Amino acid sequence: MCAPAYAVPVGGLVGIGFATHPDSGHDLVLAVSHSAHGLFDAVTGERLAQDDDPDPEDALPDEASGLSCPGLGPIAGSRVRVAGLFGGGLRTTTEDGWSLEVAGPVRSGEGVLLSRAGREGERWIHDTARTELRAAGFSPSGLTLAVATSSDLALWTRRPLKHAMTVHQS
Repeated sequence: MCAPAYAVPVGGLVGIGFATHPDSGHDLVLAVSHSAHGLFDAVTGERLAQDDDPDPEDALPDEASGLSCPGLGPIAGSRVRVAGLFGGGLRTTTEDGWSLEVAGPVRSGEGVLLSRAGREGERWIHDTARTELRAAGFSPSGLTLAVATSSDLALWTRRPLKHAMTVHQS
């Protein structure tokens, strides 16, 4: 299993969505829980904004909201599609050949496998045996991989010109 570049505890997480920072171009991750919304910079791991009291009519990414939630901080005024408990999905491949697969059962949970076209083998990057998987996938840029469970958000990132995810063997 590989350690994520950033791991953020998020109790009651229901889903995540990706956006792009309008100034830096970094991938952003909107984490939605039953009680709050948080926006994270996937490159630095910094929490950029948090709403501890989202509007109840727009707090969860259900069918009525089009599986989206309002953006925060630098993406306020926009909507972010969210994948997780209520449906939706994230990209499972990148343009340069990375792919992920959710496999299970792994010790009564699920696991996430990362592989790259043209290279032998797959690498386990996350085991969800102690919590429930909500979503796993790549950002639209393909530079961030996120795994969201009911209790945390794990992020792996890579630089635009680099062709390897920053994953480390544990």
